Amino acid sequence: MLNLLRRSSRTLDRGRDHRSVYASLPPYEQPLARSCPYHILMGTLLGGQVIMRILRGRVQRHRVMEHMVAAGPGALTPVLMTNLFAGMIFAIQTAREMARFGTLHALGGAFALGFCRELAPILTAAILAGQVGSAFAAEIGSMKITEQIDALKVLRTDPIEYLVVPRVVACCVMLPILTMLGLVVGVGGGLLAAHLLYDVQAPIFLDSVQGLLEPVDLFAVLLKAVIFGAMTALAGCTWGLTTTCSKGLGRATTSAVVTTWVGLFVVDFFITLILFHGVAVMY
Repeated sequence: MLNLLRRSSRTLDRGRDHRSVYASLPPYEQPLARSCPYHILMGTLLGGQVIMRILRGRVQRHRVMEHMVAAGPGALTPVLMTNLFAGMIFAIQTAREMARFGTLHALGGAFALGFCRELAPILTAAILAGQVGSAFAAEIGSMKITEQIDALKVLRTDPIEYLVVPRVVACCVMLPILTMLGLVVGVGGGLLAAHLLYDVQAPIFLDSVQGLLEPVDLFAVLLKAVIFGAMTALAGCTWGLTTTCSKGLGRATTSAVVTTWVGLFVVDFFITLILFHGVAVMY
């Protein structure tokens, strides 16, 4: 009888121990629901810190080269394919409307203006955001969760200089190159579609492009590409640095892409308004 009482008391004690252990475990950590203005503010502050470090010459060139490979050749194929078919689609839609008014001889210029000013920079930046910006958010977010960024601080290494600055510089350098390549391929796709479907000869198409496309348009493309590259890298790094737990890592990765896409269109509107609205008013 005493043995049974002792066994039952031990069983109760074990049950209490298990309950106390489970009770002492922390609850499953939930990601903090931070608003979009918070990330915009954090991205702006991060961009200011990146600019200060670049002006001071604190740029690690070997790490910039590593990220240039990921942001350049790694995204080349989807950029070229997207611009090629986008150019063909845009040429078909433009030629369809211009054929009604008998102005197919000006198809190349009208196509080049719209595709050069708007489509090529936006499409190329969107591809880079989906492939490279999301990778930045995932890499830095995983480092934040596993406390590798805290280890960098212990080793007296600036995380912004080591992680963010090379990514921003790499995107600002590679996105203009990708955009110009995409622009050339897109114009080639438009020429191909116009020639095969609407019998527009290549010399007529290219002369129209040369006649209407001005140096300010190419300057606008390069300016947009540099700004879009900085936005892509900063959005990915900001969402990665503000990640709080593993559950929020997937949300940070997708949110970095969505935030970049929305920001691209907003910034593109203001750049277009500044660069081209005044020209339209004067002429």
